[in-house]
Amino acid sequence: MTESLDRTREAAWRAYIEASQLLFTQLEEDLRADSELSFADYHVLVLLSEAPGQRLRMGELANRLIFSPSRLTYQISSMQRRGLVSKEPCPDDRRGSEAVLTAAGLLALSEAAPHHLASVRAHLMDDLDDAEVACLTRVFDRLGRRLRAARTASSTHATR
Repeated sequence: MTESLDRTREAAWRAYIEASQLLFTQLEEDLRADSELSFADYHVLVLLSEAPGQRLRMGELANRLIFSPSRLTYQISSMQRRGLVSKEPCPDDRRGSEAVLTAAGLLALSEAAPHHLASVRAHLMDDLDDAEVACLTRVFDRLGRRLRAARTASSTHATR
């Protein structure tokens, strides 16, 4: 049987879960109110805007978003209907597809970004001092590296 968390760690876990859910919900509500974009829409638009040629292979985009292929297909289809992205065959490999940022998607992102930044500042960043920001960065960078490595190892093992 797995050992229970001590009171301090249980309190930290509970505080993290409850506050992160509240934060995510608030950021999502603010984003939708200001731009009619979901958090997933916004994340897709950011990743595509930063990619070379403003395009990414569907598999790479799914990995970066931590989405299953079917969830990404649904997400991209929804965004295509709204004109935010297009889906095109890969130039080097016609079997694959790429999500491509459209002019309308770039405009939606540029209009939403200042409001989203204000929301992130108001609900998280402006309440933290420099030491807390540095601590969060260290913790989540380390956690992200470990979890990404575990996912990679798990998917590599599953394909063998």
